Amino acid sequence: MEERDTQVKKAAEDQPSGTRTSVRKPGKRDLTAGSVTSTMLLFAVPMILGNVLQQCYNLADTWIVGKFVGSGALAAVGSAYTLMTFLTSILTGMCMGGGALFSICYGRRDIRKMKEYMVSSFALILGITALLTALSFVFLHPILRLMQIPSDVYDMMHDYMWIILFGLPFIFLYNYFAFLLRSVGDSATPLVFLGVSTVLNIGLDYVFVAVFNWNVEGAAIATVLAQIVSGIGIAAYSFAKETVLRLKREELRVNGGILGEIFSYSAATGIQQSVMNFGILMVQGLVNSFGTAVMAAFAAGVKIDTLAYMPAQEFGNAYSIFISQNYGAGKKDRIRKGSKSAVIVVLAFWLAASAAVFLLARQLMGIFIAPEETEIIRIGAGYLRIEGACYCGIGILFLLYGYFRAVEKPKVSLLLTIISLGTRVVLAYAFAPVFGVGAIWWAIPIGWALADVTGAVLLNLDLRGSRTIG
Repeated sequence: MEERDTQVKKAAEDQPSGTRTSVRKPGKRDLTAGSVTSTMLLFAVPMILGNVLQQCYNLADTWIVGKFVGSGALAAVGSAYTLMTFLTSILTGMCMGGGALFSICYGRRDIRKMKEYMVSSFALILGITALLTALSFVFLHPILRLMQIPSDVYDMMHDYMWIILFGLPFIFLYNYFAFLLRSVGDSATPLVFLGVSTVLNIGLDYVFVAVFNWNVEGAAIATVLAQIVSGIGIAAYSFAKETVLRLKREELRVNGGILGEIFSYSAATGIQQSVMNFGILMVQGLVNSFGTAVMAAFAAGVKIDTLAYMPAQEFGNAYSIFISQNYGAGKKDRIRKGSKSAVIVVLAFWLAASAAVFLLARQLMGIFIAPEETEIIRIGAGYLRIEGACYCGIGILFLLYGYFRAVEKPKVSLLLTIISLGTRVVLAYAFAPVFGVGAIWWAIPIGWALADVTGAVLLNLDLRGSRTIG
């Protein structure tokens, strides 16, 4: 801690006076001061609302396609969502890793270093985005075959994905600048841009699918257009309005040493996010082997599931930024208090969300599934009741991911992800052929629980100052 205090003081002394005052710009939330609980909650609220809007991109596709095209199209769009979540998780994870480094620098008031990270991380993740987009187009057919997509929905999913992939660069653009703004205490601006693009997405969805009858292709075009608006809009705002983020011409260069550092850090976070979603993708493939009814039930159930525990996920991300700023500022006691407070918040959320999903499972499925599709509703309600009762597990896991990412130990987050998803995949593939689709549903919370136990032990060691982690 003494070494970190020295780094904080030195960073502050190295900054020009104008730079130091700019980090206290009114309108941003200083996460290193004030009430621990209220600071985290107020910072988290725009992030939670933003994620709700982000989920609305695919929810709008799912609802409109399900109502106006049919259950086959619903299954196709639902499986496409799982695949796109995997692809975008690589980019989002890397942006998240860069955001953690930005937050640590901001906590130290080392704006010069933060700008070096900004330029190098942008160049790195942009290059990876271009590569990932190209590979996705080239290998789309093999990927869909690997996912065991039923023949009756294969063509629809291919056509939907072919268009959706054009949105990947704009997904990167939005997430990069969203994490950059949050790292300096602004969690509200990303919400504004998502709000505009989500309204646009839903409106275009209805026009293209319900009015023009463009089927799944219309839903995909609507989503990509909305992503273009949010990505370009937030990038333009960041440089036009945030003076602390403006770059001089001489600052627009990639530092080779920093590039390696960012790659090492962001790659661990990107891999952690992609491993998490690759495991989900493998489970999706197993689900698909049970037929279109189970596939459609899972597609709708996952949307409800995601919305139900999404506030805990975004609170975990807000908690991570809170920890990283205080880690950079050397405020270890505030980190301990914040961690205890975060656990209490997540437990309170779990009680409310779990009760609602468990009791209203059939009604929630009815949002996406027509009343006459009784078998799909029955399967989906069974899934929701099992997952809903166990949201505490995923809520705690989100906090653990956020903590270790914030204190420059992203490999621990990766380890927890491997435990959680590895358990889920192994148990699902081992027992589903014997006990049916219910074994897939139960494998998920068991994986959460094992990862939580491991993470809690490692967190306790770290908060006590142990040197055994890292």
